[in-house]
Amino acid sequence: MAGSSLLSALTTALADGSIEVVDLTSPLSASTPVIQLPPEFGQTAQFALEEISRYDDRGPAWYWNNFTSGEHTGTHFDAPNHWVTGKDLADIASVPANRLIAPAVVLDFTAEVEKNPDFLVEVDHLKAWEAENVPLPKGGWLFVRTGWDARSHSQEAFINADENGPHTPGLSPECARWVAQESSVLGMGVETVGTDAGKAHSFDPPFPCHSYLMGSDKYGLTQLQNLA
Repeated sequence: MAGSSLLSALTTALADGSIEVVDLTSPLSASTPVIQLPPEFGQTAQFALEEISRYDDRGPAWYWNNFTSGEHTGTHFDAPNHWVTGKDLADIASVPANRLIAPAVVLDFTAEVEKNPDFLVEVDHLKAWEAENVPLPKGGWLFVRTGWDARSHSQEAFINADENGPHTPGLSPECARWVAQESSVLGMGVETVGTDAGKAHSFDPPFPCHSYLMGSDKYGLTQLQNLA
């Protein structure tokens, strides 16, 4: 279906109430957790709201604000050119609309992550789910639920770092490669600060979800909520 037809069908369904809208985004505030890179690298900005006027001497009849934020603060979309492996591929403005409207499946690993915050999803987990349910949707999304969104009120709890770095769940390197290069999905979404596990800096390749997904012209969604 062409992008225009998809959008037409979506707007019609929204207008007549025949589809339910589930907001998967996390609210932006000064406490929204952000990724922290080693100090030698540039850092993303936290969300900040600055009041311009509120029915006062600065503007007697209107209320408005300025805001600043990193483009990867809160719930956000990773286009292929976000990572060096996809640097010659699409930016966010070039992603076709018909790739933004797609089926999705949610795989729930909350119980595993409660026992081990460094839990890694393996290819066998995905194949076992397919065997019990349906194949991952062609041209659709794989959403990984871990319960991590319950920590989104706290930078410390969300990043969950110690002297060895962050401890957050994600995909193993082989699973990331399989999702990017062998599965039929167009992207994956997670509840954590990034698509990669907290210890992915030590993987081969480092940050495999970013490396494989972006290099395969696929997408990432992060800091999702309401996947239950």
